[in-house]
Amino acid sequence: MTAKNNSTVFFCDLHAEHPEHLLNKLAKLMHSSGLTQMVAANEFVAIKMHFGEAGSTGFIRPIFIRRIVEEIKKLSARPFLTDTNTMYIGSRGHSLSHLETAFRHGFTPFAVDAPVIISGGIRSRTAEEVPVNGKYYQSVLIAREILEADALVAVSHFKGHDLTVFGGALKNLGMGCAVRQGKLSMHTSVKPLVDAENCDGCKLCMRWCPVTAITVEKVARIDANICIGCGECFPSCPSGAIGINWDSASGETQERMVEHVLGVVNHFGKKVLFINFLTNISPSCDCWPFTDSPIVPDIGILCSGDPVAIDMASYDLVNQERGLASSRLRKEVPAGEDKFRVLYPSADGMIQLKHAEELGIGRRKYTLEKIK
Repeated sequence: MTAKNNSTVFFCDLHAEHPEHLLNKLAKLMHSSGLTQMVAANEFVAIKMHFGEAGSTGFIRPIFIRRIVEEIKKLSARPFLTDTNTMYIGSRGHSLSHLETAFRHGFTPFAVDAPVIISGGIRSRTAEEVPVNGKYYQSVLIAREILEADALVAVSHFKGHDLTVFGGALKNLGMGCAVRQGKLSMHTSVKPLVDAENCDGCKLCMRWCPVTAITVEKVARIDANICIGCGECFPSCPSGAIGINWDSASGETQERMVEHVLGVVNHFGKKVLFINFLTNISPSCDCWPFTDSPIVPDIGILCSGDPVAIDMASYDLVNQERGLASSRLRKEVPAGEDKFRVLYPSADGMIQLKHAEELGIGRRKYTLEKIK
């Protein structure tokens, strides 16, 4: 039985043997979580993805996405894959290169059997205001093509994140469904500083700054009047010379992100499903043009109608595993110890979950139901 006031999160491990295989287990997860009740014939279903930055290898494999598409099509609905453009300079900064990157990573209409649409317009300006009653916003800007869908399936690669501590369903919806203006507004409290003694003048931070706020002579200097607070310079620095006041920046960014999630779930109501892949659990986001080694062994796949519960369950399952010394953890972290605290000791990833619960988006209390 499901405990009172708990949300149900369905889970399958990665064990498979003939004739059962992992793709069938994924289908069972989706239907156990209410896909049939959520999607109707002829409806447009947005499958919210992250196609991975060029150079990244941690994104979810297209073969899994194709099975998700197939299950939606069995209900006579019309699925399409989508994501929004990034606010930083990279292979997904505008829709043309974003679509090229998606295709190069295997997300072609032929491979996944569905159209691929980059939402928010070519330059990430096509959006609609969605009302929310939040701490920071009364309305948020969400990409129009996503809002024009009748239902949404958020497929997320669960991993660490340099600013929000971890990225899962909440980040996929909050940061991932917003157009550039919305993304910028989430990062307003992020103001990096340079430690001149540690800076070696390599200029990598200049290459990652989307607004040329950084100049480098002997050491880097950041113009606070130009800086948009995207935080991209912080993880780009190989010498660790760029720092951020995490106590304020990370927490406020997480809360602002969650209020964009509120806009999405308010719009779709109960017609949203969340799938988290706990595989190749890297310490940083797939937005980077590389994928670091995983911090724990692969775990499985989760599915739920509650984005808070599925992220809480994902967080817990990661921490129940032993941390790998070969990863950025730099040591074998025992099962039960918080791996994300080891990675990001000055930030608290629980802030996004607590704020989401306060806003009524979902519950942190969950019941994990295993599918065989």
